[in-house]
Amino acid sequence: MPQDETRASTAHESTLFARLPAALAAALQAPAYATHLAGIDPASVTDRAALARLPVLRKGEMPARQREALPFGGFVPGAAGGFARLFTSPGPIFEPQRAGEDPWGGAPALAAAGFRAGEVVLNTFGYHLTPGGFIFDTAARALGCAVIPAGPGNTEQQLDLIEAYRPAGYVGTPDFLKVLLDAGRTAGRDMSSIVKALVSGAAFPPSLQAEFRERGIAACQAYATADVGFIAYETPGEPGLLVSDGLILEIVRPGTGDPVPEGEVGEIVVTVLDLDRPLIRYALGDLTAALPGGTRIRGWMGRADQAAKVKGMFVRPEQVAEIARRHPELGRLRLVVTRADEADVMTLRAEAGTTDAALAEAVAETLRAVTKLRGTVALVAPGSLPNDGKVIADERPVG
Repeated sequence: MPQDETRASTAHESTLFARLPAALAAALQAPAYATHLAGIDPASVTDRAALARLPVLRKGEMPARQREALPFGGFVPGAAGGFARLFTSPGPIFEPQRAGEDPWGGAPALAAAGFRAGEVVLNTFGYHLTPGGFIFDTAARALGCAVIPAGPGNTEQQLDLIEAYRPAGYVGTPDFLKVLLDAGRTAGRDMSSIVKALVSGAAFPPSLQAEFRERGIAACQAYATADVGFIAYETPGEPGLLVSDGLILEIVRPGTGDPVPEGEVGEIVVTVLDLDRPLIRYALGDLTAALPGGTRIRGWMGRADQAAKVKGMFVRPEQVAEIARRHPELGRLRLVVTRADEADVMTLRAEAGTTDAALAEAVAETLRAVTKLRGTVALVAPGSLPNDGKVIADERPVG
């Protein structure tokens, strides 16, 4: 990073961590967080090292937690009636809308994608029960845009809206933008007003990016979730995705809360500094890696929740992490599950600076103790396992 950008990043980091104690204090007002963070002194958590000592809260746990204490599982300080809107997202996970003009922090992402005040935006994210439509709607209106709340589907009617209102920008999935463009071309409709897009919620492969460019549309992508809002977004001409303001992003080894070195693939953990709806070390289950400088990530790189059922028992990333903890002399680990002679077979591939049989035997014993299943251990050269965040590889044939 240039020196001035590095200086700005350092100042921004300091500002975020100055706000963190207040967010922790707010979280402790919620009964479930009071238990989850018991014994924590908010005033002492003012840097990444201190934050990394706090326990993670996994998104995958939230449906069960919320069922135990509806609607929010005890992780929201206030009552449901104190929020403007109340949503549900797949899981189901119940979520309140935060306060403010741009509650999910999306206006900067739209601005980076070239959206400007006074333009018309076609919003094809859903408005029914889920927050997707409102996340992008509030962002566009905070920027000064007029929004067509189209939602997904109803292609023919959307073509009518495009010709009538002449939107300059589109927000929605990249797939549905292609559907609209193809339908417009087939029907001979004028779609030329759309010259920019901010897409999310689905893969955006280079082939589709190139197709949009050929059709005169500058499309950027954003990484956002229903519970957090905007996490990172593309800025044209720059690598990766820029981490959004107002949140602290960590990348940890899957199954743990331990930060990985810069550049290594791991699970995304976010801390949202909202006093009404704080999220503290919230593990999303998505994989990414930090780019040099720490303000950008590579984007979505897959899922971290890699549990596999082996011989009728679940094996989880947390168990692989426990093996690593017991054997600090090892590097990356990957548990490979295959089939042989109509039976499940586990092989733990472990980076090590030696091929000592005694070490392999000791690790195999730890594998059995932790998973309650037998498996073999293959010691491999340091750096030979892929840097992709995968700790369990299920390679059994499907079907």
